[in-house]
Amino acid sequence: MGKGKAKNSGESPNAQNKETAAAGADSSSSNFIGELREPRWSVVSFEQRIAKNLTYEEAVRKIAELEKQRVSGLCLITDEAAKRISGE
Repeated sequence: MGKGKAKNSGESPNAQNKETAAAGADSSSSNFIGELREPRWSVVSFEQRIAKNLTYEEAVRKIAELEKQRVSGLCLITDEAAKRISGE
């Protein structure tokens, strides 16, 4: 098989790469959405972790609630990252 020719296909290697990339993007996109729905998110402030084991949507609502109370320095991060920075 010559250099630059696709295996068992009339498609160019570039066309195959684009199809593979598109399939990978769909897969990673659905994985990303799945992660947002998992209870793996924390809300932290400058001083402490305020909430953990939230879905992303719950964490966004928690931040909105805390902003109304004028809590500053809020951030939404994964539970794993929050655990590392809090030394748990």
